[in-house]
Amino acid sequence: MDITIAQTVSARLITLDERDLVVSAALRYAAADPLAVHVDFPPEASVDGDDVSWTFARSLLEEGLARPAGTGDVRLWPCGEARTVLELHAPSGRALLQFDTPELRRFLLRTHAVVAPGREDVGAAVERGLDALFGTV
Repeated sequence: MDITIAQTVSARLITLDERDLVVSAALRYAAADPLAVHVDFPPEASVDGDDVSWTFARSLLEEGLARPAGTGDVRLWPCGEARTVLELHAPSGRALLQFDTPELRRFLLRTHAVVAPGREDVGAAVERGLDALFGTV
């Protein structure tokens, strides 16, 4: 069964001059890709005016709600009890966003209801990925 959930949230984009710019984001999770979560931003939230989507491990989101997590292009950490910071690194620059922690927790719990942690069947996802890479060779 291919279940996808989505949740719209507001984030505060922290700018270089330390002003907050409120942007909309959509959190997505699909049972077909059980280890990943996606964060989609509309064109007004990007430097080049295009939709932007980031994908990272669901376990990174879970860890980042409790303590600093991530060492690559995506990093998360708690900022007090009410906020969580998401730091994104791209060739075009870096973005810092603050999310309301309860909203991220609610989304994470919804993903757990779709596919419980430790119960991810990645075989089908791996097959789809290999098919996308190699086609029907």
